Amino acid sequence: METSRKPRANSSVDHPSALRCVGLVKRFGDVTAVNGLDLEVRTGECFGLLGPNGAGKTTTVEILEGLTSPTDGSVEVLGCTWGAGSDRELRERIGVQLQETQLAEKVTVAESIRLFRSFYQRGRDVDEVIRLVDLDEKSDARVGKLSGGQKQRLAVACALVNEPELLFLDEPTTGLDPQARLKLWEVIEKFRGSGGTIVLTTHYMEEAQRLCDRVAIMDHGRVIALGTPNELIASLGAEQIVEFGVAGPLDDKPLVSLPGARSLRATNGAYALTVSDIGTVLPALLDELERQQIKLQTLTTHQATLEDVFVHLTGRMLRDD
Repeated sequence: METSRKPRANSSVDHPSALRCVGLVKRFGDVTAVNGLDLEVRTGECFGLLGPNGAGKTTTVEILEGLTSPTDGSVEVLGCTWGAGSDRELRERIGVQLQETQLAEKVTVAESIRLFRSFYQRGRDVDEVIRLVDLDEKSDARVGKLSGGQKQRLAVACALVNEPELLFLDEPTTGLDPQARLKLWEVIEKFRGSGGTIVLTTHYMEEAQRLCDRVAIMDHGRVIALGTPNELIASLGAEQIVEFGVAGPLDDKPLVSLPGARSLRATNGAYALTVSDIGTVLPALLDELERQQIKLQTLTTHQATLEDVFVHLTGRMLRDD
């Protein structure tokens, strides 16, 4: 049994690629879910895939996990290729938490983890894994009696029981309340801090900003932006977003020319102004509305986020329900 890892280095030179795909394509009949995708995940990093429903995130991850065969392109995981005779060895080295994990509801937490542990030649002690995901008090509880957050932590525990080098997490916190989400983030950060590599798909911008070293934003099966969260936010050329609503028709053309303004997005009478200098823009905006004799109804501001990057690139929201 191995339970220790070396701390990860910051240099990608010291840590080569844990995962790489080139020209990845997946078609389902006439539908192209993944369209010529190129990705590289470095050993020791948490790599996030962002995008709305239908962007191709889950299909991409299922191909990388060896659960789905690509229509075209190549995939290399931990130096191995799926279908090349090393599948059993490769599955011993990865952990997978699916978007929906169905566990037998009448078995206990400990029994579930013990079952998954039996699938592997080596791995962690069951009690150690239970402590890792903070389910000590639920060890003897039946799965059916767990809360949604506890079930998600159990699913992650089953993915960690073989002490994987590479962990796939497909929207692990969807539907969880804020407290349950924070607990699961702590589990993920422990694995990452011990040197593990993570591929994370998520709808949540704040999750990606907290957990990920780099993120790829996907839309229509392609990567449309790639970098660290700070790099992507900086690509907007702005620090803050001013969102406002008005009563009556507004000539929005002058707004883009306001001092400190970068770009403007209008949706059904609501406006979002991307700005680099909010102290200059706000007075100028109010003056312009007064000049046009338009009544301001709502006004909010926030720091630029990854979601703003995505909306800027695609005109869609990350959580496209």
